[in-house]
Amino acid sequence: MKTVYQTEETCCKQIELEVDGDVVKSVRFLGGCHGNLQGIARLVEGMPVADVVSRLSGIRCGMKPTSCPDQLTLALQQAVSRS
Repeated sequence: MKTVYQTEETCCKQIELEVDGDVVKSVRFLGGCHGNLQGIARLVEGMPVADVVSRLSGIRCGMKPTSCPDQLTLALQQAVSRS
């Protein structure tokens, strides 16, 4: 299932992702630190959603209460709950 998630409080404004069952198939960040976010996207592709969430949930960016990786976990949880 393809999902578009509008992020909050990050430089990245949107995350486009595809989940098949409980596996992350693809991730694309719009905005933010392009190189770092490309790396994160490639690392999580093929991983179970639960593993991505357990590793990236709660990461903060500086003084912000969230980060792009943390927002990815929220997007994945939303995608899984809709399926």
